[in-house]
Amino acid sequence: MQSTAQCAQCGQKNNLLICTRCRSVYYCSKEHQSKDWEKHKPNCASLAINKSEKQKKTSANEESDARLRNAFMIEGSSEEEIIKSSAQVLSGECKSDWKVPMSEKDNRNICLDNVPQHLQCQDEEDVVDQVSKDVVRDMNAYGVCVVDNFLGKAKCSAVLNEVKQMHSAGMFRDGQLVSSKVNRDRRTIRSDKIAWVDGREEYCHHISCLINQVDRVITKANRMSGNGKMGSYAINGRTKAMVACYPGHDAHYVKHVDNPNEDGRCITAIYYLNENWNVNEDGGLLRIYPEGRHDKVANIEPQFDRILFFWSDRRNPHEVLPAKRTRYAITIWYFDAVEREKARERYLRTSGAGLNS
Repeated sequence: MQSTAQCAQCGQKNNLLICTRCRSVYYCSKEHQSKDWEKHKPNCASLAINKSEKQKKTSANEESDARLRNAFMIEGSSEEEIIKSSAQVLSGECKSDWKVPMSEKDNRNICLDNVPQHLQCQDEEDVVDQVSKDVVRDMNAYGVCVVDNFLGKAKCSAVLNEVKQMHSAGMFRDGQLVSSKVNRDRRTIRSDKIAWVDGREEYCHHISCLINQVDRVITKANRMSGNGKMGSYAINGRTKAMVACYPGHDAHYVKHVDNPNEDGRCITAIYYLNENWNVNEDGGLLRIYPEGRHDKVANIEPQFDRILFFWSDRRNPHEVLPAKRTRYAITIWYFDAVEREKARERYLRTSGAGLNS
């Protein structure tokens, strides 16, 4: 691209000199600069001031952006909220009491060619066992595990109906951050709406069944022999379930880490409830940046009846890209007992506040 600069006196475009004061006006020679001085003099000072202010503003914006980029890498769900709340006891081995038609409970009469093994299972216990093995295998290899058709269509629809009823009843609030120190509108970092449930609420029967099913998978994966990295944790509790709604209109969550400061969370489990989701039209992609894989990302579409597991710490920074329509998910975090106890002791020492038992 050719320069548009030219001598302010004669219009020449070659071998130009610039006014060293305002650095905005050009001349082909000192002679022409002198001749133009009376005309240029009234504007020179103001041009210099404006340029200086613009440079300062640009520098300040760059510094602010750098701080925000760093903040985005550490902001997750409210750490204080996680540490202060009581750990939920895992559901154990009891089967879920799904209230859907018997003929629709598993919906697994499918062709068995080239399908995941858990979809070939008819018994709920066999499904849990196979998914647990898949979780152990993939978490060891990749730090991430994706399971499709986790519950079956009828069960997922039952959970989705309860979430929609909660949304219609106005039960969601703004999602929180690890820290309140970032000087920025929270909605530019995360714009989801959330509600915490423990599954005992009268309007959460099928959400409770989902929680129970995920508990059983994590418990079995944590206790089975030869489970690799999963065996290094003592998982005996979890958070309540966080029901999240991204209400369209480019709602998003910038790049962050769920547990940047060792608050006890070791595994993140996210269950998606979005029917007929087309990521090209609807957006809302979850993008994971696995640690040590700088040339690779994991793009997870929030598809109906899909569940995702990944390590909650700094191994898996992730973001939710802007969603064009309403996007639902349920997240559960599982605690390592040793790390959680240390986090709660640290919180007591530094804050002097009380904790829920």
